[in-house]
Amino acid sequence: IGPRVRPYRRRVAPRSGLEMVLSKALRAATRGVSTSAGARMALPALTAAVPKPSMMSAIFGGSAGPAMPPMDQPVPGLAVPDPPAAPAAAPVTNITTLSNGAKIASEDTPGASIAVGMYVSSGSKWETPAVSGASHLLERVAWRATANRTAFRVTREAEVIGANLLASASREQMAYTVDCLRTNLPEAVELLADAVMNQKLTDHEVASAAAALKKEMTELAENPAHLIMEAAHSVAFTGGLGAPLVATPASLSRLDGDALAHFVQATYTAPRVVLAAAGVDHAELVSVAEPLLSTLAPGPGVGAAPTTYVGGDYRVGTDSPLTNIILAFEFKGGWRDQRASTAMTVLNTLMGGGGSFSAGGPGKGMYSRLYNRVLNRHAWAQNCTSFHSVFDDTGVIGISGVADGHHAGDMVAVMAKELAAVANGKIEAKELDRAKAATVSSILMNLESRAVVAEDIGRQILTYGERKSPAEFIAAINALTAAEISAVAAEALKSNPTLCMVGDLTAAPRFEQVKALF
Repeated sequence: IGPRVRPYRRRVAPRSGLEMVLSKALRAATRGVSTSAGARMALPALTAAVPKPSMMSAIFGGSAGPAMPPMDQPVPGLAVPDPPAAPAAAPVTNITTLSNGAKIASEDTPGASIAVGMYVSSGSKWETPAVSGASHLLERVAWRATANRTAFRVTREAEVIGANLLASASREQMAYTVDCLRTNLPEAVELLADAVMNQKLTDHEVASAAAALKKEMTELAENPAHLIMEAAHSVAFTGGLGAPLVATPASLSRLDGDALAHFVQATYTAPRVVLAAAGVDHAELVSVAEPLLSTLAPGPGVGAAPTTYVGGDYRVGTDSPLTNIILAFEFKGGWRDQRASTAMTVLNTLMGGGGSFSAGGPGKGMYSRLYNRVLNRHAWAQNCTSFHSVFDDTGVIGISGVADGHHAGDMVAVMAKELAAVANGKIEAKELDRAKAATVSSILMNLESRAVVAEDIGRQILTYGERKSPAEFIAAINALTAAEISAVAAEALKSNPTLCMVGDLTAAPRFEQVKALF
């Protein structure tokens, strides 16, 4: 009666053996999970005694394990150890000076992890034009091949002990740090000493790091606002501290392995090296580190060119609708003038500031002078922040800001007004107390980190020759008066201004106009 039509059947691909096994396991798991209410009522004892198999145990085998109590109830039979006893006294800093002048310092803070670092009085301050950019490049070639290890072996040994390796360069100090467990102290110290003292600095590794750094610097140079702080140092100082820290593409093209090796040999001498650690026993640290550091060459090493603060004007116009501004002045004495530097630190906290939008909410500097008197009053102010860049014997302090381009002159005038107000003694007791409390809080919170403790020990010994306790700094902060803070600001304003502006310069004031404000 017509052609016979077959009913449509969907073709199903044959399942593999693994899929069939998983399918059966999932069905079994589903049956186990969906126990009927009738079974639970008929066999209450059985259902309570035999836990339901989980889906994963049904797939991969194994029992569901014993039933556990809720999370808010203690586990029966589990012994909870007593918390460790708090130390009777605060840990002290122990310092050992070797015969060649190198120093080993540590603080035995309790805990399972440690931080060890090697800190060296070396940086762009000691660079000559022939090796300009050496410190920046040494930071990038750190933790590579040494005279005893390949770069792969350095990385592999760090992985085996679970260490975190870091290196950083600044104008006056180089830092190499290791974070790991306390039980790996000997391995960490030996790896650290080898990586710092026996750098191989092969030409191909240096060239590779220089090429990557050159590309990064070329990209940064496309937006001069990213390098405005570097420009401020070049304008403020002549001599050692005026030398650029950030390597330029031209300087990177001149540097090779031999140039870096000569710089290391001239500056990495024993009296300029401190091995600092937190969370270790000092006797154990000395027993491990002394044979390694004893091979460092004695002697003071190369000297740096004298530094003089001069101030000046720097400006670069761009197509940005904003203007980035830095207004800074000389801070005489640097960190070694301990009374003035303590007052300067509290002054920086008191001024505070930040961006026009803060994700931190109340308490994140929102009550500082620059927030209350600048950001909360002027819609065209995008950012206004107090800053300091201080070195052993000198430094700069001031305000950095970002404003709409057509209000650049207004922004500079507001910065000058706020600095002059503090210098003239217009400081309320309430805001001074808040600034002191915030500074003390910042010190104590930072020192909760072992890495910060080790860094604090190393850098203080390089600067002061000793490590001052936090209690000393806190006592000095609490003893400060408003008159002392005003005196620091007034002394700074006597120097020639350092004015740097990048962005829209159509409304930027002339340097002579800014000088006339003080």
